Amino acid sequence: MNRNHLALFHAVAQAGGISRGAERLHVSQPAVSKQIKELEDAVGVRLLERLPRGSRLTDGGKLLSQYVQRMAVVEEEAARAIEEFRGLKRGRLAVGASTTIGAYLLPEVFGEFHRQHSDIELELEIANTETIQNQLMAGSIEIALTEGLIEAEHLDSEVFHEDELVAIAPRGHPLLKQRRVTARELCREPFILREAGSGTRAVVERALDKRGMTVKPVLSLASPEAIKRAVIAGVGIAIVSRLAICCELQIGSLAVIPVKDLVIRRPLHLQKLQSKDPSPAVIQFLKLLNTHKDKTIR
Repeated sequence: MNRNHLALFHAVAQAGGISRGAERLHVSQPAVSKQIKELEDAVGVRLLERLPRGSRLTDGGKLLSQYVQRMAVVEEEAARAIEEFRGLKRGRLAVGASTTIGAYLLPEVFGEFHRQHSDIELELEIANTETIQNQLMAGSIEIALTEGLIEAEHLDSEVFHEDELVAIAPRGHPLLKQRRVTARELCREPFILREAGSGTRAVVERALDKRGMTVKPVLSLASPEAIKRAVIAGVGIAIVSRLAICCELQIGSLAVIPVKDLVIRRPLHLQKLQSKDPSPAVIQFLKLLNTHKDKTIR
């Protein structure tokens, strides 16, 4: 059945006749009669009875009218839903982030997004870089924000900011009494690293390798919070994102070791599927991220 014919039939049925339907549609009566006839031929049932004064629906016409009415309601609902989706009045925003970004950069951004668009369902998945990229490839999240980057087909990647990694020690550590510490002196200390597969660990190991150094961790942990607690407890030193230690630096439980020949900066990556256009919610989220990142990252 031709959808244009059905829409015209719906208007005639609602108006109560061909002439009134033609007036409502701003179409000539002969044109309406012709298209109704074409619809009747297509369905094989007479839909309207022509009377000396006007017309009325046949039983077949009444039956079809019920279904056409349902279609009209669904179309209106669909149009309204799409308008709400475009206007961020409904929908879902699913973001994946590797651990440091998810724990220390995004909470403020998500808070602001929720204040502005409280009808959008928010979901934040936090894991290491490898896991987050796998979730993006599987389609369970819409965008990924990662410290590391594993090249993969079907993914577009861009750098959205730069982070600094610094060596940390607990208050009173001997290295903090020195004006400048060398990277080699640093590597002699018991080291705490992130788990294998972590973007942070990969960056640290790569930076040390370029200087001909390696470290064998006394402990590998899966979160910056666990690493900070272990450092404070005196298990060893660590290299972490400056993002992760703002509070500890303020209260003095941790300090940055002044390493003179080791500066580690890393790009923070925004990744998305090549085949998927960003939703309105993603577009707005990225605008907020761009605003907040400069306030948070030093």
